Amino acid sequence: MTREAVAEISSVSLDLLKTKMAEFAKERNWDRFHSPRNLLLAMVGEVGELSEIFQWKGEVPKGLPGWEEEEKVHLGEELSDVLLYLVRLSHICGIDLGKAALRKLQLNAIKYPAPSAAAANNYSNTNNGATNTEKLEQKATSILN
Repeated sequence: MTREAVAEISSVSLDLLKTKMAEFAKERNWDRFHSPRNLLLAMVGEVGELSEIFQWKGEVPKGLPGWEEEEKVHLGEELSDVLLYLVRLSHICGIDLGKAALRKLQLNAIKYPAPSAAAANNYSNTNNGATNTEKLEQKATSILN
């Protein structure tokens, strides 16, 4: 794919990445090496490379002000390596990563509900005798039923 073609893509789906990664591996006869374990270890290595970019920078503000364009390009490459291994790993394991991520967001919304306006204004409100765990279970039950 040319740079121009990549630049024209406004939104890339996980399915497209999955297909491209499968084609890439097949063309190189790499399927035999792409076991879940090997892909996970490769991804961990890429996370290490990603970590090195931030290693000595201290706290970095959003938007990366002061970073050179070359640093941002390098960051994009390492983020992409992690993403591509994750997509390939999920494909090899038979996990629909998009659906799994959406499900996880729903579970997190139950586990970590956004505070209501009243609760945000008065965080010390009483919980009417119910423990946090009981309240979470009640809310999850009401949402999932």
